[in-house]
Amino acid sequence: MGEVFFRRLSRWQADGDREELADLYVSAYEEPPGEEYRNRERFLARLSEDAQRPRFDMVVADDAEGDDDEPAGVAYGYPLHRDGSWWRGFVGVLPDEVEELTASGKVFAIAELMVLPEHRRRGIGTRLQERLLAASDADLAVALVDPAGVEAQAAFQAWEWERFGELRPDPGASVLQVFTRVLPG
Repeated sequence: MGEVFFRRLSRWQADGDREELADLYVSAYEEPPGEEYRNRERFLARLSEDAQRPRFDMVVADDAEGDDDEPAGVAYGYPLHRDGSWWRGFVGVLPDEVEELTASGKVFAIAELMVLPEHRRRGIGTRLQERLLAASDADLAVALVDPAGVEAQAAFQAWEWERFGELRPDPGASVLQVFTRVLPG
């Protein structure tokens, strides 16, 4: 395990690397047999939709000594739309200051952050989210985490994110944990 290099991808580069990114997604998340294909297709659909958002940003981690061309990890996100639609399904009352930050375009969502299992515990996830957030002009970062994702929750808490509440993105969908982090201004 050697040195890791980080690079930004534009939306067009992300689209060009979509199959490689989908392979990374399948490898990063252990799925029950038969689910890999369905979840891979869902990831590709989400990536395609997210990459079209204004100011979409992506950071990829490459292992300099890796035998293959598969990245070690990736993080991507985008500023939340000012209309507050991302918050639909929030459980409880959204604080006024969060509504105001969203309306002013100062909230950045990490839509995906994944690191291959063999590259975990090397600080790659930490550096991915730091580099992604450093390029934003946001005052607040948000991320949705599956309540069953104990490792992901522990990572976000180690990175000084706070559990903020719960959100059900779509009717009938599972409730997800909302994590937030105030960004240095």
